[in-house]
Amino acid sequence: MKRRKKSIIMLSSLVLAASSLFAACGSNGTSAPQGDNQASVSNEVSTEGMPIVQSPINLEFFAPKRFAASDWNNILIWQEYEKLTNVHVKWNTIDRDNLVEKRNILLAGGDYPDALYGNGLSASDLMMYGEQGVFLNLNDYIDKYAPNFKKLLEEYPEVKKAITMPDGNIYSFPTVTDPNFTSMLTGAFMWYNPDWFTKTGLSEPKTTDEFYDFLKAIKAKDPKTIPLGGGPGWAYLGNFLQGAWGLGNHGVTHPYVDTNPTTNELRFIPTDPNYKELLQYTNKLYSEGLIDRDFFTANADQIIAKGSQGVYAVIADYNPESVYSNLKGYIGASALKGPHGDQMYSYIGSSVGNPGQFVITNKNKNPEATVRWVDYLYSDEGSKLFFMGVKDKTFVEKSDGVVDYSDEIKHNQNGLTQDQAVSQYLVWPGVGYPGILKQKYFKGSEGMPASVDAAKKVEPYLIKEIWPPFTYTKDETERMTVLRADIETYVKEMTTKFITGGASFSDWDSYVSTLNKMGLDEYMKIYKAGYDRYTK
Repeated sequence: MKRRKKSIIMLSSLVLAASSLFAACGSNGTSAPQGDNQASVSNEVSTEGMPIVQSPINLEFFAPKRFAASDWNNILIWQEYEKLTNVHVKWNTIDRDNLVEKRNILLAGGDYPDALYGNGLSASDLMMYGEQGVFLNLNDYIDKYAPNFKKLLEEYPEVKKAITMPDGNIYSFPTVTDPNFTSMLTGAFMWYNPDWFTKTGLSEPKTTDEFYDFLKAIKAKDPKTIPLGGGPGWAYLGNFLQGAWGLGNHGVTHPYVDTNPTTNELRFIPTDPNYKELLQYTNKLYSEGLIDRDFFTANADQIIAKGSQGVYAVIADYNPESVYSNLKGYIGASALKGPHGDQMYSYIGSSVGNPGQFVITNKNKNPEATVRWVDYLYSDEGSKLFFMGVKDKTFVEKSDGVVDYSDEIKHNQNGLTQDQAVSQYLVWPGVGYPGILKQKYFKGSEGMPASVDAAKKVEPYLIKEIWPPFTYTKDETERMTVLRADIETYVKEMTTKFITGGASFSDWDSYVSTLNKMGLDEYMKIYKAGYDRYTK
């Protein structure tokens, strides 16, 4: 029922979107908006330096946020940025868990603001709304008003390839990670409390069997301790374990599709026999009480509150020191060897984390200034401001130029985690954003010493070819949107059921048959078109 309801909502949105296509003007690949969309202060917009405009202007953005108490209209980072740019942004924020539903309503109803910030729009969304003229074509704007981003595209051609749609246009600004920032590309890890190696007399697990034995030993030693927690949900745990079954061999940007190592053909991971084995293994952990019973039902805040009590011996998450209160000393796990000899760390993303982190809509009367506003986040100074904040307020800088957060953030007297403390002043924790991530300025979970060490530990097992997001034509996008709504939602539901016992593995063939009836062949055919476009 949940799956059918979601499909109906998506189809309704597509019908409304298609209707607006015929009403859109000036959207046939032209960069400059027409009529009311022409910038009212274009003669004042500087192409470099600050402020962006001499006379203050107002913009309105829609964005997700992680912490409910955070008021983006009254927060240090945007107050400082307004002083620098002369651009005032009115923020319309939504809890990140409700982002997609709210955004779809805004876009379908035509009640969207000047720009969508940190929305993580897919290539399919970008193509669909770009061709409709809802999202502006940014090609010419980037060339004239985005010197930092333009330089980045020249330095990393793969970024330009990932964000250029099949019609040749760029409709968005992405999140870009410095390719040398490995601990950011890998993100979450499996983390061990090393005290449990001493308590159990076991060494760090090297295989999936040893991992199971280690969790069993923890439970036997102290029934009050939860051997494995974190999450929430399957993503972190699944992405860590799947490499031991040879799955996900092109990275987490494509969680459902990789290539069959024998045939080198595209493979739908959730119907592969090895995926079934992976779920059976995880079901064994769950059914024997080795995984937190709330793993698949609790939200992030509930998991953090529970984990901060020190009840987890092993955690599948980002660095516990950053995410949980009072958890220190956890060490990252190495890639495990699986039952067929596979030992691969596939939980790594492309340098283009998400192509759709900032789009400018056809409601925007100041697109030039808006492009300048977001372009600064791709500069060295902009990255420093966005991730570190203001010198002597949120961070300190040593004589050698090394920066670190202030003691108020690192050692918060109110018991806040680092992310919670940072979120009193800055907006990056827990949500998407446009800009570039550099190790020297990113002091979040992935930039901490333990995370850097964890990344070095898995480096020998990293996959070789990491796919960025693929792009699709308008027709492909429309079909893929519908197919994904059914297929990927069903996979998520059944994955949880297989692990928790809600579905029997004797139903596996029926599960595969249902996916085929939902249009899996067509899904893979469209995926192949995107793949072929990428490999040209």
